Amino acid sequence: MRILFVSSEAYPLIKTGGLGDVAGSLPHALLDLQLDVRLIIPAYATAIGQLDETKILAQFSEGGDTVTLHEGRLPGSQLKVWLVDAPGYFDRPGNPYLDSNGQPWVDNAERFALFSRIVTRLALNQAGLDWAPDVVHCNDWQTGLVPALLALSPQRPATVFTIHNLAYQGLFPVDSLQKLGLPASWWSHHVLEFHGQLSFIKGGLVFADCISTVSPGYAREIQTAEFGNGLEGLLRHRSAVLSGILNGIDTNEWNPATDPLLEKHYDANNLFGKQFNKQALQTALGLPQKPGTPLIGLVSRLVTQKGIDIILDAISDLVKLPLQLVLLGSGDRILETRLTTLARQHPNKLAVSIGYDETLAHRIEAGADMYLMPSRFEPCGLNQMYSLRYGTVPIVRNVGGLADTVTDTSAKTLANGTANGFVVNTDNSLALVKTIKRALRRYRDKAQWQQLQTTGMRQDLSWGNSAQEYLALYRRAQQANSRPVPGTGDE
Repeated sequence: MRILFVSSEAYPLIKTGGLGDVAGSLPHALLDLQLDVRLIIPAYATAIGQLDETKILAQFSEGGDTVTLHEGRLPGSQLKVWLVDAPGYFDRPGNPYLDSNGQPWVDNAERFALFSRIVTRLALNQAGLDWAPDVVHCNDWQTGLVPALLALSPQRPATVFTIHNLAYQGLFPVDSLQKLGLPASWWSHHVLEFHGQLSFIKGGLVFADCISTVSPGYAREIQTAEFGNGLEGLLRHRSAVLSGILNGIDTNEWNPATDPLLEKHYDANNLFGKQFNKQALQTALGLPQKPGTPLIGLVSRLVTQKGIDIILDAISDLVKLPLQLVLLGSGDRILETRLTTLARQHPNKLAVSIGYDETLAHRIEAGADMYLMPSRFEPCGLNQMYSLRYGTVPIVRNVGGLADTVTDTSAKTLANGTANGFVVNTDNSLALVKTIKRALRRYRDKAQWQQLQTTGMRQDLSWGNSAQEYLALYRRAQQANSRPVPGTGDE
């Protein structure tokens, strides 16, 4: 089976969040199933510069723009990656979606519409490559137009659309439909119109043969008003083709026994090295070296979705407890400022690093005793899985993929061997502080704490099972490929 895996980012070439991690690791697992996979992303300057060797596969015009398709191999793998090079669209500094002021690039609609048109041409074998996919797997709003554009062709591959975060929908002004040259019939709430705006994500939700999201829990949640972001009705309508497949993690990249970014290696059979990493982390971030004081870590986008404001509301109580807190991330400038101010006020309790640093992220996972993730919603979450892998006990909200991967610690779950973390049941600071206090009490029992650590470390968090589920999903998408689609006159 030939798979064209379409993403706006892929680690290690470009990454802003979990989508980059998934796009950099799931295709590897599909290759292991003997599928013929091509990963395609925009040719950001930072991405194409990381490839050792590239060759030009094709060059063609699209709407007056000259587009070059480069091929290389994802670093450290045999996975073929295609990069869509359109001068002026993707070759710009910084974040792939945001300008230097943290605002969306004003031409994002044009940028990702062009990317989608190129993907569509390749999917229909219109670029002279003599390679056409059986399934086109699209991810998030940046690729949402691909299933819609492919639906205009009677002979097309099957399409799968994965929602990584429904809160980001690719909404653009009403005149975008005409400016992008999209069919007028798509301006309908049954197709791409969403409360007077053009919605890229609806292209995937309406037209794809199958829809998936990144955990079973989130698949259920997004069909409700609380988590559906206004699209819950459409998702309930398409529930027969909607499924949740839990993300895996790259267990080679995230392995405390071999991780080259750590000060000392360790595993579930010998946790001694974890204490060494803790002391090194405390030293690096300017915290007092207190081996017996619980160290809580957090690596996150600094936005309200992640519950950062809840942590801020809880800080006055947390600094009174026998713990230290380290935080790495960037996002909302107001939240960044509040956190850095608090770090200056409590230098022995709180260390904050603004930005993103892959090495520090690994060292926080290895050096922390606990990992804090009080998200208001979490489609899957990867950091709680990295934490489990590294013997860092997660403290999470009972939402989405967090609820699917973390089992709360109680007398019962300790006795049956399933406990691996602590769960907060409501999104307020009082509940968070209460749960952290509960974790601190358990931490004092070293035998119990080691049981929590090793239970998490021995879980199978790899992509193996999930890749098999995606293979089954691709087959279902092929079977559904012949259904009539809205906006084409066939329905």
